[in-house]
Amino acid sequence: MAHTIRWGIMATGWIAETFVRDLLKDPKARDASDVAHKVVAVASSSSKDKADKFISTLGIPAPCDAYATYQELVADPNVDVVYVATPHSHHYQNVMLCLEAGKNVLCEKAFTVNAAQTKILCETARKKNLFLMEAVWTRYFPLSVQVRELIQKGEIGEVLRTIADTSFGDDVEEKWGTKHRMVNPDLAGGCLLDLGIYSLTWVFQTLYHTLPRDQRKAPTVTSQMTPYHLTGADESTTILLSFPTSTPSNGPHPHRSQGIAMTNIRVSADPDEEGTSGPQIRIQGTKGEIQVFGHPFRPTSYRVIPKKGLGEVRTVEGSFPAEGHGMFWEADEVARCLRDGKLESEGMPWEESIVIMEVMDEVRKQGGLTYPQKIESTEYPLQL
Repeated sequence: MAHTIRWGIMATGWIAETFVRDLLKDPKARDASDVAHKVVAVASSSSKDKADKFISTLGIPAPCDAYATYQELVADPNVDVVYVATPHSHHYQNVMLCLEAGKNVLCEKAFTVNAAQTKILCETARKKNLFLMEAVWTRYFPLSVQVRELIQKGEIGEVLRTIADTSFGDDVEEKWGTKHRMVNPDLAGGCLLDLGIYSLTWVFQTLYHTLPRDQRKAPTVTSQMTPYHLTGADESTTILLSFPTSTPSNGPHPHRSQGIAMTNIRVSADPDEEGTSGPQIRIQGTKGEIQVFGHPFRPTSYRVIPKKGLGEVRTVEGSFPAEGHGMFWEADEVARCLRDGKLESEGMPWEESIVIMEVMDEVRKQGGLTYPQKIESTEYPLQL
């Protein structure tokens, strides 16, 4: 019998729409017969009409309640877990609202605006015995899991460097202006928190997460940031991370490993959108390299290139069952964690979310990027 989870959806933007479309796909199409999903409530902070329209547009089966406030959503006794799909500037306040109401939470990335906020959320979830997870959906792709397993098995030897680039070449002034969340400091805008998190995800899941938990060590951070001249949010950020460990052996004399995480909204890592420019992720070891193709947030294939004389080059294609986007895999993980009584997911543990937020704090410090005091605040409740 499948374990069914009842979801409440907080906010009705495109990311919530994409997530819900995936929730409505038949889990059997992706060989997930042990869990199932129901959307039982949707809330828009602007109007009930917006929530009603979201439900009808996506064809969410009844019963599904529409709410005009987030307070009503978290008070709904039928909701097992809330998916928080608001801008990351509001995550801290929104997740605290859920936790205080006794609700489990899946919160979109970036988890919060700073590490202090993330720490308090994790501590609150622990105290209240509630499940909490940062929605870094890419980690739960079968493709990502396979790449991590190859590293752990020593397929490319000792992994010493990962290079990841999440960049979109847009006419920033024309496309984003000054008010769009991508460039608006009032919404914690800029490429670091929105896109750079994916570059950091690949660095961390290959150089940090592949080690046993008791061997994971935080990196030192050096970075450069270019501010967008109209708002001051970052339009380009490059981060060099140095880890005192390497995978898989991390032996008595471990090598250091380096991660290079890049993000930019003015130049593209894939200018012709045909993949001609090659892989956006390269994972380099002493016995070869793994290249990952497609956008870092939604990879489509990988190639294993052994060192000369050590084997054949092979390419593995990923697939998206039922023409899904790929967010259903993280939803299945949430369902399994709730079924098994876990408070956090092994694939994206609280400790790792905190370390990544600390890295982004340091990058912002080095680049002189601050957000309005209200959205950096750990005070709760606070009207934003």
